[in-house]
Amino acid sequence: MIEYAENPDKTTAKEYLDDDLYNALSYVENDDKTDRQIYVDTINCSKRNAYGEMVAVQKRFGSRGDIVAWHGFQSFAEGEVTPDEAFEIGKETARRMWGDKYQVVITVHLNTDNLHCHFVVNPISFKDGSRFQNKIYNHRRLREISDDVCRERGKSVLEHSNFYGGKSRRAYWAEKKGHPTHRDMLAKDVEYCLSVSYTRKTFYQQLRGLGYEIDETRMSVKGKGWERAIRLRGIGFTDEVIDRRLNRNYSYGYSFVGQVWNTHPPKKRRSVLLFYIAHDLGYNIEHSRDVAEIYIDLLFLIVINAFQIIKEVKDAVIISVELRHAVKDFQQFIHDYNFLREADIHTFPQLDRYIESTQNKIQELERERSLLRNKIRRETDPEVLADNRTARSEITKNHIEPLRKNLDRAKRIRDKSPHLYNLVRQEFEMEAPYRQLDRNGKMIFKDAPDKGAR
Repeated sequence: MIEYAENPDKTTAKEYLDDDLYNALSYVENDDKTDRQIYVDTINCSKRNAYGEMVAVQKRFGSRGDIVAWHGFQSFAEGEVTPDEAFEIGKETARRMWGDKYQVVITVHLNTDNLHCHFVVNPISFKDGSRFQNKIYNHRRLREISDDVCRERGKSVLEHSNFYGGKSRRAYWAEKKGHPTHRDMLAKDVEYCLSVSYTRKTFYQQLRGLGYEIDETRMSVKGKGWERAIRLRGIGFTDEVIDRRLNRNYSYGYSFVGQVWNTHPPKKRRSVLLFYIAHDLGYNIEHSRDVAEIYIDLLFLIVINAFQIIKEVKDAVIISVELRHAVKDFQQFIHDYNFLREADIHTFPQLDRYIESTQNKIQELERERSLLRNKIRRETDPEVLADNRTARSEITKNHIEPLRKNLDRAKRIRDKSPHLYNLVRQEFEMEAPYRQLDRNGKMIFKDAPDKGAR
């Protein structure tokens, strides 16, 4: 696995931007962990001054940025390698992985039962100034090289193991970002359904009431919009676990209530959450069939309010499985809504005009930057040359990069909003049997016929 060191404060003066690189190198070269630095070596830089030489390369190519070093590690099975063997394997792995272009510090740490190597990699190539791309294919390549070196030396590797730890690629990265996955949210829903059920029938009724499709033979559950179903045993709910929980609930019904629960699961009023929020905002989705008339800022506001309410109000619920699981994007929705509000964007035509205008601004700035680049190539006066380089850098960092960031967000909103709109419409339709308006336009809530749903 590779992680990175980031500067905690991007406003810090440049002369102090070396702290993370220094700390990373200090950590991997720690005397107590490396047997007083016996197991420390370098590639493409000197062991005595690796820090200074890495910084020099970064300054030489003008690439001092957020990421000042990449940190990788390599672990071995307990008791399988000696420190010397681990050190040789680590050096050979680093040499094959980065040795042609990058500076690397390699160490072996002896402070745990499992010997392991650490690598600190300068992200800027000493050869041509290119930046190391810490992409998933490079993670795979590092693992493949490590496995090859270990096999050559008769050491064990994890054969046929899933690179994502048994998870799908989407689930792996969602977990890395701290986002709940379908599996996480399904597990919570199953936990709730088990807590209010005492037979398989009532358990299935509760799951269907939350909008899931159930294959009772395979014991798998699928939400609308999911590519595939999830087996309950795959998230920890085996037949034995389910039956044990249901039997316990059944016995509690006798012990503490004195009678068996009713044949229907505990009833709760169906949600009309989105309709309530939209009605309060004066937003009528029934009049928004034309895409050009959809107020996308209000669409985001409705969803944000709904997610906030279900976090704070126990009985509040979103009926649609897919919309309920979109809560994983809650923070992104907030950022998108704030962006739309600050840019004074309300409709799709306004969003399209913003995208076109931003693209034109970027093109104009790129032409201005190109003129400066040509001047730099011809300039001989050191002071003028420095001024032009500073101006070029300011155009990139202070103007082009923020505009590109906003452009990417605007394009993503344009591409994703129609799907979010369809989910909201679907939720409105599912709420329809549970609400109505009186003659004065006041909302009336009502109970729909019980169909074994929550």
